[in-house]
Amino acid sequence: MSFIKTFLKFSGYAAGVIVVVIAVTLIGARFADGPLAIISGGAFTSGTQATEEPDWSFVKDYETVEFQLLDPEASRTTWIAVHEGRIFIPSGYMTTWWGKIWKQWPIQAETDGRAILRVDGKLYNRQLVRILDDPAVKPVMAELGRKYAGGAEFPREVFDSGYLWIFELVPR
Repeated sequence: MSFIKTFLKFSGYAAGVIVVVIAVTLIGARFADGPLAIISGGAFTSGTQATEEPDWSFVKDYETVEFQLLDPEASRTTWIAVHEGRIFIPSGYMTTWWGKIWKQWPIQAETDGRAILRVDGKLYNRQLVRILDDPAVKPVMAELGRKYAGGAEFPREVFDSGYLWIFELVPR
């Protein structure tokens, strides 16, 4: 019986330590220079302001990039797609209960789309514009499928249903 009590006591302490570590990580990330992998981070404090608009084809095979909204000042890691010199970022799970909890940035971006994109230490001032009806939707979804779904094209229904939102990052 004493073994069970000891085990339960230890398990309670371990669970408490895990909760504290997670809380400290999430709170501490808000003060970090950018995101920590999938954990949202703070405002960018490093990087060089880009002075010219690049040929975005250089990010075609980048798995992820970082961006920061200006209101609220929070940064994230995201996928990116390039089509005909235009750059896009997706946000999935928008119609799911966990997406409604986890994915606040797309709603914030619709209200105030001012953002900074950070790629290779360069900062690009952008405006996130949600794409609702654009001929680029189909090729952007094909590009997302090429990069992130093993070549399988995402069905158009995921976009039309609102499950997947796509934002274009246009110069500000």
